[in-house]
Amino acid sequence: MLMKCLVVDDSRVVRKVARRIVEDLGFTCDEAEDGQKAYEFCQGEMPDAILLDWNMPIMSGIEFLEKLREMDNGGSPKVIFCTTENDMNHIQRAIQAGANEYIMKPFDSEIIESKFAQIGLHP
Repeated sequence: MLMKCLVVDDSRVVRKVARRIVEDLGFTCDEAEDGQKAYEFCQGEMPDAILLDWNMPIMSGIEFLEKLREMDNGGSPKVIFCTTENDMNHIQRAIQAGANEYIMKPFDSEIIESKFAQIGLHP
């Protein structure tokens, strides 16, 4: 069965780019434009991997991650933050909240592929 990745970003362009990259890596892909939509998606179906933006309307990436990790089975998805926030406080907070990895925007397929490999995500 194909592994599923959820791309969570309020930018349609970023979602499109990320989707193409993860599909090229052999994952199926769903999209959510904010943390609330991502949370609702995970209530119905838990993905294997989540590419997560930090700054979004309605529910931020960090709020979503904290809620996700409290859900039944919410510890199982590998979560990679993709964000423009690059100060150590943000990175530490993301890791403490349960993020597995951290990618700076703009990203490319090489960066995503290597981060997926580092945390053991292989379709």
